[in-house]
Amino acid sequence: MVFKRRDRRSPVQIASEFVYPRGGWTRAFHYVKHRVRRLPDSPERIARGIGAGVFASFTPFYGLHFLVAAVVARLLNGNILAALSGTFFGNPLTYVPIGVVCLQTGHFLLGTKFHKGDTHGLMGKFTDAMGDLKNNFIAMFTDRVADWHGLSIFYNEVFFPYMIGGVLPGILAGVICSYLSLPLIRTYQQRRRDKIKAKFDEIKRLAETKPAVPLMNALGSDQGLKKDSSDV
Repeated sequence: MVFKRRDRRSPVQIASEFVYPRGGWTRAFHYVKHRVRRLPDSPERIARGIGAGVFASFTPFYGLHFLVAAVVARLLNGNILAALSGTFFGNPLTYVPIGVVCLQTGHFLLGTKFHKGDTHGLMGKFTDAMGDLKNNFIAMFTDRVADWHGLSIFYNEVFFPYMIGGVLPGILAGVICSYLSLPLIRTYQQRRRDKIKAKFDEIKRLAETKPAVPLMNALGSDQGLKKDSSDV
């Protein structure tokens, strides 16, 4: 296979590189920025795609951010590839502050209380919810009794407030990132067009001057032959 990796990564390496890329987050950020700027689309559509990707990072649908970003970009007539790159805004370094902001906003809008200590029990509630899903799935084929208590707590105290509270911060962050990226993309694309035009102009100039060199050499050799014949 042409696109298959030569060095197969273990699950531990995949997980570690997800938390911290091999080249570091700075290199990863510059790579994503470079790829976004070179997208063959209008700056407006690329900027809307970036905003859609950033908005998707504020949703609780972890593992489905690419899908959410693509759908939102489609609705906004934005660039889907830019939207997928925009989900880079949500990463292991920003998941915690994003989660805290979304949960606080969601509980405030729903009129419920959010305690800072709840963030420490977040993984516990998530683990209980996953345990309920596993046990209830097994209960479909065995004599176990289905129990939705842990999943109910997770939905009411985490997922639903997160989903409601992520809308406003997500829209705000998406609009800001889209607004800031638009002039940068315009400037980069204009500079790139100018560089390409300059290269074509240079190639055209060289193409116009090269035929004149053999012509001058031919004329010089003809004049030499005439001179030699006159001497004879």
